[in-house]
Amino acid sequence: MRGVIFDGKSPQVVDDLEVRDPGVGEVLVAVAAAGLCHSDLSVIDGTIPYPAPVVLGHEGAGVVEAVGPGVTHVTPGDHVALSTLANCGACADCDRGRPTMCRSAIGRPGRPFARRGQRLFQFASNSAFAERTVLKAVQAVKIPDDMPLLSAAVIGCGVLTGVGAALNRARVGQGESVLVIGAGGIGLNVLQGARIAGASTVVAVDVDARKEPPARRFGATHFIDASAVSDIPAAVRRILPTGVDHAFECVGDTRLIRQAIDLLDRHGQAVLLGVPPADAEASFRVSSLYLDKSILGCRYGSSRPQRDIALYARLYREGRLLLDELVTKVYPVEDFERAAAELNNPSVARCVLSFDRKPGLPDV
Repeated sequence: MRGVIFDGKSPQVVDDLEVRDPGVGEVLVAVAAAGLCHSDLSVIDGTIPYPAPVVLGHEGAGVVEAVGPGVTHVTPGDHVALSTLANCGACADCDRGRPTMCRSAIGRPGRPFARRGQRLFQFASNSAFAERTVLKAVQAVKIPDDMPLLSAAVIGCGVLTGVGAALNRARVGQGESVLVIGAGGIGLNVLQGARIAGASTVVAVDVDARKEPPARRFGATHFIDASAVSDIPAAVRRILPTGVDHAFECVGDTRLIRQAIDLLDRHGQAVLLGVPPADAEASFRVSSLYLDKSILGCRYGSSRPQRDIALYARLYREGRLLLDELVTKVYPVEDFERAAAELNNPSVARCVLSFDRKPGLPDV
Protein backbone atom coordinates (compact mmCIF):
# COMPACT_ATOMS: atom_id res chain seq x y z
CA MET A 1 0.00 0.00 0.00
CA ARG A 2 1.01 3.63 -0.49
CA GLY A 3 2.23 5.97 2.20
CA VAL A 4 4.58 8.82 3.10
CA ILE A 5 7.57 7.86 5.21
CA PHE A 6 10.53 9.71 6.68
CA ASP A 7 13.71 7.65 6.90
CA GLY A 8 15.62 10.12 9.06
CA LYS A 9 17.04 11.99 6.07
CA SER A 10 14.21 12.81 3.67
CA PRO A 11 10.53 12.07 3.10
CA GLN A 12 9.42 9.77 0.31
CA VAL A 13 6.22 8.33 -1.07
CA VAL A 14 6.34 4.52 -1.23
CA ASP A 15 3.94 1.88 -2.47
CA ASP A 16 5.12 -1.18 -0.57
CA LEU A 17 4.04 -0.49 3.00
CA GLU A 18 2.42 -3.19 5.08
CA VAL A 19 0.36 -2.83 8.25
CA ARG A 20 -0.53 -5.52 10.76
CA ASP A 21 -4.05 -6.60 11.68
CA PRO A 22 -5.80 -4.84 14.56
CA GLY A 23 -5.30 -6.31 18.01
CA VAL A 24 -7.38 -6.08 21.15
CA GLY A 25 -9.03 -2.66 21.39
CA GLU A 26 -7.77 -1.54 17.97
CA VAL A 27 -9.25 -0.68 14.58
CA LEU A 28 -7.96 -0.90 11.02
CA VAL A 29 -9.00 2.13 8.97
CA ALA A 30 -8.77 2.65 5.22
CA VAL A 31 -7.72 6.30 5.05
CA ALA A 32 -9.54 8.32 2.40
CA ALA A 33 -7.99 11.74 3.06
CA ALA A 34 -5.47 13.29 5.44
CA GLY A 35 -4.73 16.88 6.31
CA LEU A 36 -1.17 18.17 6.12
CA CYS A 37 0.08 20.58 8.76
CA HIS A 38 3.37 21.96 10.03
CA SER A 39 3.75 19.23 12.66
CA ASP A 40 4.40 16.70 9.90
CA LEU A 41 7.13 18.90 8.44
CA SER A 42 8.53 19.52 11.93
CA VAL A 43 9.44 15.84 12.08
CA ILE A 44 11.28 16.18 8.78
CA ASP A 45 13.25 19.29 9.77
CA GLY A 46 14.00 17.99 13.27
CA THR A 47 11.93 20.51 15.23
CA ILE A 48 9.97 17.55 16.60
CA PRO A 49 12.46 14.80 17.49
CA TYR A 50 10.99 11.48 16.41
CA PRO A 51 12.44 8.01 15.81
CA ALA A 52 12.81 6.93 12.19
CA PRO A 53 11.82 5.40 9.92
CA VAL A 54 8.30 6.67 10.56
CA VAL A 55 5.03 6.83 8.63
CA LEU A 56 3.87 10.45 8.73
CA GLY A 57 0.43 12.03 9.06
CA HIS A 58 -1.73 12.79 12.08
CA GLU A 59 -5.16 14.01 11.00
CA GLY A 60 -7.41 12.11 8.65
CA ALA A 61 -10.70 10.39 7.94
CA GLY A 62 -11.67 7.10 6.37
CA VAL A 63 -13.67 3.92 6.63
CA VAL A 64 -13.29 1.18 9.23
CA GLU A 65 -12.13 -2.05 7.58
CA ALA A 66 -11.75 -4.30 10.62
CA VAL A 67 -11.96 -4.16 14.39
CA GLY A 68 -10.08 -6.09 17.04
CA PRO A 69 -11.56 -7.95 20.00
CA GLY A 70 -13.45 -5.76 22.46
CA VAL A 71 -14.30 -2.95 20.01
CA THR A 72 -18.01 -2.21 19.91
CA HIS A 73 -18.50 1.51 19.24
CA VAL A 74 -17.50 1.22 15.56
CA THR A 75 -17.95 -1.59 13.05
CA PRO A 76 -16.57 -2.29 9.55
CA GLY A 77 -18.06 0.14 7.06
CA ASP A 78 -18.41 3.01 9.52
CA HIS A 79 -17.04 6.39 8.47
CA VAL A 80 -14.68 7.83 11.06
CA ALA A 81 -12.56 10.87 11.79
CA LEU A 82 -9.24 10.12 13.45
CA SER A 83 -7.63 11.76 16.46
CA THR A 84 -4.04 11.51 17.68
CA LEU A 85 -5.09 10.97 21.27
CA ALA A 86 -4.34 7.34 22.11
CA ASN A 87 -5.35 7.80 25.73
CA CYS A 88 -5.78 4.80 27.99
CA GLY A 89 -9.25 5.65 29.29
CA ALA A 90 -8.45 4.23 32.72
CA CYS A 91 -6.01 6.58 34.48
CA ALA A 92 -6.97 9.36 36.87
CA ASP A 93 -6.74 12.06 34.18
CA CYS A 94 -8.91 10.12 31.73
CA ASP A 95 -11.39 9.47 34.54
CA ARG A 96 -11.57 13.22 35.20
CA GLY A 97 -12.37 13.90 31.55
CA ARG A 98 -8.87 15.16 30.72
CA PRO A 99 -7.63 12.67 28.12
CA THR A 100 -5.07 15.15 26.75
CA MET A 101 -3.22 14.76 30.06
CA CYS A 102 -3.07 10.95 29.86
CA ARG A 103 0.54 9.87 30.19
CA SER A 104 -0.10 6.95 27.84
CA ALA A 105 -1.18 9.31 25.06
CA ILE A 106 2.23 10.59 24.05
CA GLY A 107 5.86 9.48 23.92
CA ARG A 108 5.26 5.79 23.32
CA PRO A 109 5.28 5.31 19.53
CA GLY A 110 4.22 1.91 18.27
CA ARG A 111 5.49 0.17 15.15
CA PRO A 112 2.50 -1.39 13.36
CA PHE A 113 3.99 -0.86 9.88
CA ALA A 114 6.60 -2.80 7.95
CA ARG A 115 8.50 -2.28 4.71
CA ARG A 116 10.99 -4.65 3.16
CA GLY A 117 11.30 -6.54 6.40
CA GLN A 118 11.89 -3.42 8.53
CA ARG A 119 9.40 -2.19 11.11
CA LEU A 120 8.36 1.49 10.93
CA PHE A 121 7.20 3.80 13.69
CA GLN A 122 3.78 5.41 13.81
CA PHE A 123 3.65 9.20 14.05
CA ALA A 124 1.40 10.67 16.74
CA SER A 125 -0.27 7.27 17.24
CA ASN A 126 -1.96 7.91 13.91
CA SER A 127 0.07 7.84 10.64
CA ALA A 128 -2.76 9.06 8.44
CA PHE A 129 -0.42 9.32 5.42
CA ALA A 130 -0.91 5.61 4.77
CA GLU A 131 -3.68 3.93 2.82
CA ARG A 132 -4.44 1.89 5.91
CA THR A 133 -3.53 2.46 9.52
CA VAL A 134 -4.10 0.71 12.83
CA LEU A 135 -5.15 2.83 15.79
CA LYS A 136 -6.55 2.50 19.26
CA ALA A 137 -10.32 2.25 19.00
CA VAL A 138 -10.70 5.41 21.09
CA GLN A 139 -9.03 7.35 18.25
CA ALA A 140 -11.74 6.47 15.71
CA VAL A 141 -14.85 8.63 16.07
CA LYS A 142 -17.91 7.72 14.05
CA ILE A 143 -19.25 10.46 11.78
CA PRO A 144 -22.31 10.59 9.50
CA ASP A 145 -21.87 8.64 6.26
CA ASP A 146 -22.95 11.66 4.22
CA MET A 147 -20.22 13.90 5.65
CA PRO A 148 -17.47 14.47 3.04
CA LEU A 149 -14.33 12.70 4.16
CA LEU A 150 -12.19 15.47 2.68
CA SER A 151 -13.75 17.89 5.16
CA ALA A 152 -13.78 15.42 8.04
CA ALA A 153 -10.04 14.88 7.50
CA VAL A 154 -9.15 18.28 8.96
CA ILE A 155 -11.04 17.87 12.23
CA GLY A 156 -8.49 15.63 13.95
CA CYS A 157 -5.81 18.27 14.56
CA GLY A 158 -6.50 21.83 13.42
CA VAL A 159 -10.18 21.96 14.37
CA LEU A 160 -9.81 20.09 17.64
CA THR A 161 -6.92 22.35 18.63
CA GLY A 162 -8.27 25.74 17.54
CA VAL A 163 -11.98 25.40 18.22
CA GLY A 164 -11.23 23.42 21.37
CA ALA A 165 -8.91 26.14 22.65
CA ALA A 166 -11.78 28.63 22.50
CA LEU A 167 -14.57 26.38 23.76
CA ASN A 168 -12.79 24.01 26.15
CA ARG A 169 -9.65 25.71 27.44
CA ALA A 170 -10.56 29.41 27.45
CA ARG A 171 -14.30 28.80 27.73
CA VAL A 172 -15.04 31.99 25.80
CA GLY A 173 -18.35 33.41 26.98
CA GLN A 174 -21.15 35.10 25.11
CA GLY A 175 -20.47 38.77 24.56
CA GLU A 176 -16.77 38.56 25.47
CA SER A 177 -13.85 39.91 23.44
CA VAL A 178 -11.21 37.81 21.71
CA LEU A 179 -7.83 38.56 20.13
CA VAL A 180 -6.29 36.00 17.77
CA ILE A 181 -2.66 36.60 16.79
CA GLY A 182 -1.93 34.62 13.63
CA ALA A 183 -4.71 33.73 11.19
CA GLY A 184 -3.32 30.46 9.83
CA GLY A 185 -4.99 27.07 10.10
CA ILE A 186 -5.09 27.07 13.91
CA GLY A 187 -5.97 30.74 14.15
CA LEU A 188 -8.91 30.40 11.78
CA ASN A 189 -10.29 27.64 13.96
CA VAL A 190 -9.88 29.75 17.10
CA LEU A 191 -11.82 32.47 15.28
CA GLN A 192 -14.70 30.18 14.49
CA GLY A 193 -14.61 28.76 18.01
CA ALA A 194 -15.01 32.31 19.32
CA ARG A 195 -17.86 32.90 16.88
CA ILE A 196 -19.63 29.71 17.94
CA ALA A 197 -19.19 30.70 21.60
CA GLY A 198 -20.92 34.02 20.94
CA ALA A 199 -18.00 36.42 21.37
CA SER A 200 -18.99 39.96 20.44
CA THR A 201 -15.68 41.52 19.36
CA VAL A 202 -13.16 39.24 17.68
CA VAL A 203 -9.91 40.82 16.47
CA ALA A 204 -7.57 38.93 14.14
CA VAL A 205 -3.97 40.03 13.61
CA ASP A 206 -1.71 38.79 10.83
CA VAL A 207 1.26 40.02 8.83
CA ASP A 208 -0.44 39.17 5.53
CA ALA A 209 -3.37 41.30 4.39
CA ARG A 210 -4.61 38.39 2.26
CA LYS A 211 -5.66 36.68 5.48
CA GLU A 212 -8.39 39.25 6.10
CA PRO A 213 -11.19 37.72 3.94
CA PRO A 214 -10.90 34.22 5.43
CA ALA A 215 -10.44 35.63 8.94
CA ARG A 216 -13.67 37.59 8.65
CA ARG A 217 -15.44 34.63 7.11
CA PHE A 218 -14.47 32.42 10.03
CA GLY A 219 -15.52 34.91 12.68
CA ALA A 220 -13.32 38.00 12.95
CA THR A 221 -15.19 41.27 13.41
CA HIS A 222 -11.98 43.26 12.98
CA PHE A 223 -8.68 42.63 11.18
CA ILE A 224 -5.31 44.27 11.78
CA ASP A 225 -2.65 44.01 9.07
CA ALA A 226 0.49 43.79 11.18
CA SER A 227 2.68 44.60 8.17
CA ALA A 228 0.99 47.99 7.79
CA VAL A 229 0.80 48.95 11.48
CA SER A 230 3.82 50.07 13.48
CA ASP A 231 2.20 49.64 16.90
CA ILE A 232 -0.02 46.55 17.06
CA PRO A 233 -0.99 46.92 20.75
CA ALA A 234 -2.13 50.50 20.08
CA ALA A 235 -4.18 49.29 17.10
CA VAL A 236 -5.86 46.66 19.27
CA ARG A 237 -6.60 49.21 22.00
CA ARG A 238 -8.27 51.51 19.52
CA ILE A 239 -10.82 48.71 19.13
CA LEU A 240 -10.82 47.51 22.76
CA PRO A 241 -9.53 50.36 24.96
CA THR A 242 -9.46 48.40 28.22
CA GLY A 243 -7.97 45.25 26.69
CA VAL A 244 -9.31 41.84 25.71
CA ASP A 245 -10.94 39.02 27.66
CA HIS A 246 -9.13 36.27 25.74
CA ALA A 247 -5.90 36.52 23.71
CA PHE A 248 -4.71 33.55 21.66
CA GLU A 249 -1.12 33.46 20.40
CA CYS A 250 -1.05 31.13 17.38
CA VAL A 251 2.39 31.90 15.94
CA GLY A 252 4.93 30.69 18.48
CA ASP A 253 6.84 33.97 18.85
CA THR A 254 7.88 35.03 22.36
CA ARG A 255 7.51 38.70 21.44
CA LEU A 256 3.91 38.08 20.42
CA ILE A 257 3.30 36.06 23.57
CA ARG A 258 4.30 39.16 25.57
CA GLN A 259 1.95 41.30 23.49
CA ALA A 260 -0.91 38.88 24.12
CA ILE A 261 -0.33 39.08 27.88
CA ASP A 262 0.04 42.88 27.89
CA LEU A 263 -3.24 43.31 25.99
CA LEU A 264 -5.36 41.46 28.53
CA ASP A 265 -8.16 43.25 30.33
CA ARG A 266 -8.79 42.53 34.01
CA HIS A 267 -9.55 38.86 34.55
CA GLY A 268 -8.28 38.18 31.01
CA GLN A 269 -6.65 35.00 29.74
CA ALA A 270 -3.73 34.52 27.36
CA VAL A 271 -3.83 31.10 25.69
CA LEU A 272 -0.59 29.88 24.11
CA LEU A 273 -1.09 27.76 20.99
CA GLY A 274 1.92 28.61 18.83
CA VAL A 275 5.01 26.48 19.43
CA PRO A 276 8.34 28.33 19.76
CA PRO A 277 11.63 26.41 20.09
CA ALA A 278 11.65 24.10 23.09
CA ASP A 279 14.24 26.21 24.93
CA ALA A 280 12.51 29.55 24.27
CA GLU A 281 11.69 31.76 27.25
CA ALA A 282 9.11 34.54 27.42
CA SER A 283 8.90 37.39 29.90
CA PHE A 284 5.96 39.30 31.36
CA ARG A 285 5.28 41.90 34.01
CA VAL A 286 4.35 39.92 37.15
CA SER A 287 2.39 42.78 38.71
CA SER A 288 -0.08 42.74 35.83
CA LEU A 289 -1.26 39.24 36.74
CA TYR A 290 -2.58 40.32 40.14
CA LEU A 291 -5.68 41.64 38.36
CA ASP A 292 -6.86 38.02 38.05
CA LYS A 293 -5.14 37.55 34.69
CA SER A 294 -4.03 34.09 33.55
CA ILE A 295 -1.51 32.55 31.16
CA LEU A 296 -2.77 29.20 29.90
CA GLY A 297 -1.01 26.45 28.03
CA CYS A 298 -3.21 24.32 25.83
CA ARG A 299 -2.62 20.83 24.48
CA TYR A 300 -4.79 19.65 21.60
CA GLY A 301 -7.58 22.07 22.45
CA SER A 302 -8.12 20.37 25.85
CA SER A 303 -10.27 18.06 23.75
CA ARG A 304 -12.27 14.95 24.46
CA PRO A 305 -12.29 13.63 20.88
CA GLN A 306 -15.13 11.13 21.21
CA ARG A 307 -17.35 13.94 22.43
CA ASP A 308 -15.90 16.88 20.49
CA ILE A 309 -15.56 15.34 17.03
CA ALA A 310 -19.19 14.19 17.19
CA LEU A 311 -20.19 17.71 18.25
CA TYR A 312 -18.18 19.35 15.47
CA ALA A 313 -19.71 17.01 12.90
CA ARG A 314 -23.16 18.10 14.05
CA LEU A 315 -22.20 21.79 13.97
CA TYR A 316 -20.84 21.28 10.45
CA ARG A 317 -24.12 19.76 9.27
CA GLU A 318 -25.97 22.70 10.83
CA GLY A 319 -23.77 25.15 8.91
CA ARG A 320 -22.21 26.58 12.07
CA LEU A 321 -18.73 25.04 11.75
CA LEU A 322 -16.76 25.70 8.56
CA LEU A 323 -14.81 22.71 7.30
CA ASP A 324 -15.13 22.79 3.50
CA GLU A 325 -13.60 26.27 3.58
CA LEU A 326 -10.53 24.99 5.43
CA VAL A 327 -9.67 22.57 2.61
CA THR A 328 -7.81 24.96 0.33
CA LYS A 329 -6.12 22.44 -1.97
CA VAL A 330 -6.32 18.68 -2.54
CA TYR A 331 -3.39 16.61 -3.81
CA PRO A 332 -3.00 12.91 -4.49
CA VAL A 333 -0.65 11.40 -1.95
CA GLU A 334 1.99 10.98 -4.68
CA ASP A 335 2.26 14.80 -4.76
CA PHE A 336 3.29 15.10 -1.12
CA GLU A 337 6.23 17.37 -1.91
CA ARG A 338 4.02 19.83 -3.81
CA ALA A 339 1.51 19.83 -0.98
CA ALA A 340 4.25 20.41 1.59
CA ALA A 341 5.53 23.39 -0.39
CA GLU A 342 2.05 24.93 -0.24
CA LEU A 343 2.25 25.22 3.55
CA ASN A 344 4.28 28.39 3.04
CA ASN A 345 1.53 29.86 0.86
CA PRO A 346 -0.37 32.39 3.02
CA SER A 347 -3.58 31.75 1.07
CA VAL A 348 -3.63 28.09 2.10
CA ALA A 349 -5.41 27.08 5.31
CA ARG A 350 -5.05 23.32 4.86
CA CYS A 351 -3.77 21.06 2.11
CA VAL A 352 -5.33 17.62 2.08
CA LEU A 353 -3.76 14.46 0.68
CA SER A 354 -6.14 12.05 -1.02
CA PHE A 355 -5.73 8.32 -1.51
CA ASP A 356 -8.29 8.27 -4.30
CA ARG A 357 -6.73 6.75 -7.42
CA LYS A 358 -9.00 8.53 -9.88
CA PRO A 359 -7.62 11.55 -11.77
CA GLY A 360 -8.75 15.00 -10.74
CA LEU A 361 -10.19 15.99 -7.42
CA PRO A 362 -11.27 12.98 -5.37
CA ASP A 363 -14.92 12.37 -4.65
CA VAL A 364 -14.54 11.60 -0.95
